[in-house]
Amino acid sequence: MTRQPARSPGRPTLDAVAARAGVGRGTASRVLNGSSQVSPQARAAVEAAIIELGYVPNRAARSLVTQRTDSVALVVSESQERVFGEPFFAGVLRGINAALLETPLQLWLAMVASPAQRERVEAHLTSQHVDGVLLLSLHDEDPLPKLLRERGMPFVLGGRPSEPHDDDYFVDVDNAAGARKAVEYLIAGGAGRVATVAGPQDMEVGRARLAGYRTAVPGAGLIAYGDFTEDGGAAAMRALLAREPGLDAVFAASDLMASGALRALREAGRRVPQDVRVVGFEDAPSARQCEPPLSTVHQPVEEMGRRMAELLVSRIRQEPVENSHVLLDTHLVRRASA
Repeated sequence: MTRQPARSPGRPTLDAVAARAGVGRGTASRVLNGSSQVSPQARAAVEAAIIELGYVPNRAARSLVTQRTDSVALVVSESQERVFGEPFFAGVLRGINAALLETPLQLWLAMVASPAQRERVEAHLTSQHVDGVLLLSLHDEDPLPKLLRERGMPFVLGGRPSEPHDDDYFVDVDNAAGARKAVEYLIAGGAGRVATVAGPQDMEVGRARLAGYRTAVPGAGLIAYGDFTEDGGAAAMRALLAREPGLDAVFAASDLMASGALRALREAGRRVPQDVRVVGFEDAPSARQCEPPLSTVHQPVEEMGRRMAELLVSRIRQEPVENSHVLLDTHLVRRASA
């Protein structure tokens, strides 16, 4: 007679986890949902029971009960090349991921650089798919904030909105103050003709950094516009040199544009910092690798991502927050370029 294999004891249940931990089912559920309303001792007991039993939450069943998906979306309104090629986005993503590791929430990433991509993303941003949304690198015409408000979807903006609403949550750095400090530093060092490679003016970050430059420079100033890329910075620098060959300092609104400006200055035979001093904005790892190493305004991009995620989690859980508008400080990092 053929012997039948022993039956599997089955998938561990939440009740089994609670019994093993010596707590009630509600307490075990709160631990799984990341609630702060649990004592450290109970949390440790539940987490140990989960490991011992090999418990895996049934997300489909949980979503029916909690009306949540345990997923959030990060939507970046830029091309794949920019998102994966520029350190700013990687830093923000690291901060977001670090904060979400402390919760049951999973993150999915979407890039929106075409009408077809936008249509797919908009169809996915519903309560059937995600519990909340993080928006990064918005341009003025972006319809996503309005769409999410209409759907009642919790969201947090990475950057101050161009048309703020009372119920907006956002995290930004003090772009105007950081730019002003950079230009004042150049002037204090003896520069008499300070130009700027400004960022796109359909983005609040580009306008804010240009406003900081204008605060520090009397008169109209000397301005050319880039697109936050290295090639855009090089083209803007060439335009500035053609317009004002005697300029002696440049503030670029991003490190990548500053790197392009350094390249254009070398091509024109201008020495940095002897002939022209250069300051960027971000303090990306590439700033230290420039030739010469780039002076720049440091912005805490990982903290920005972490604070964005924390605000979103609070919105999803409907928890009170001390401040829904978070503005992070910047500081100047002095290197050989200025």
